Amino acid sequence: MKKILGVFVIAALFVACKSNPDNSTIDQTKILSASDAAQYNDFKEFQQWKQQQQLLNDRAVGNSAEQSSASAKPVVYKTRTVYKTAAPTTSTAPAKKGWSKAAKGAVIGGAGGAVLGAIINKRNPALGAVIGGVIGGGVGYGIGRSKDKKDGRY
Repeated sequence: MKKILGVFVIAALFVACKSNPDNSTIDQTKILSASDAAQYNDFKEFQQWKQQQQLLNDRAVGNSAEQSSASAKPVVYKTRTVYKTAAPTTSTAPAKKGWSKAAKGAVIGGAGGAVLGAIINKRNPALGAVIGGVIGGGVGYGIGRSKDKKDGRY
């Protein structure tokens, strides 16, 4: 009965840890490098400046159109260099800092395997924990490594 219960617990663990392929639950955080963020901020400032100048030009043209229809729009020049991009270049790859998903999977799998191994092997829980930890760590590392490859970390 205890072995059947152990198999049931392992099966429930695998079912509960099934990954969700639905992209709505995945964090879609975009990471900007420092130079891209600076260029993007410059571009946003340029857009705001351009809108202000357009409003000023429209007001000036509206007033001068009433006074004389032959006058042209005033030309305003900006002396600062502005980098025009449609959108900032973003990278969906995670930053190289922190733990990789392979390392997280190995730790979580090793801890879970050790607990389950100790529970399943009642005669020698220490040996069960060691074996379960090694197997769980290997399985967790394999799953995390495949996720890292999908994300482009390796």
